[in-house]
Amino acid sequence: MKHDPATVFTEWHGPLGPMVLAATPRGLSGIWFEGQRHGPVTSSWRRAADVPVLQQAMAQLTAYFAGRRTAFDLPLDLGAGTAFQQRVWQALRQIAPGGTTSYGALSARIGSPAAVRAVGAAVGRNPVSIVVPCHRVIGTDGSLTGYAGGLERKTALLALEGAALH
Repeated sequence: MKHDPATVFTEWHGPLGPMVLAATPRGLSGIWFEGQRHGPVTSSWRRAADVPVLQQAMAQLTAYFAGRRTAFDLPLDLGAGTAFQQRVWQALRQIAPGGTTSYGALSARIGSPAAVRAVGAAVGRNPVSIVVPCHRVIGTDGSLTGYAGGLERKTALLALEGAALH
């Protein structure tokens, strides 16, 4: 991924562990759990907790984990991804809280039914965990499949949202 050179970040400690939140002048560009696969290298970014979108993201995440919020209202900058990844990430945003979908259904939704593996790879590289709800994608048989933040976090997020799992 090619992150904007103007990216700023902060750290937030949530109930599922420490997270890095990042933003560009266009919006929230990342939320990653500590140790998450495909996490960013922040060494060239400026630490800045006082950026309004980062403050809003922390407040909305706090409300989400407290069960007072099911959806997020934040400007997003998903420009670090390819056009295909961005299509997948936008489709993820259409999965309702408490709902789930499969990789195959997501592939069909974006008009690429044969691209299940590519969709899976794009889901795994989603830079904005929770807000862009990649945790709501499960196997066709209802099984919990990979999650870059770890399956225990995926399970916790789905339980928080009241998703019906097999």
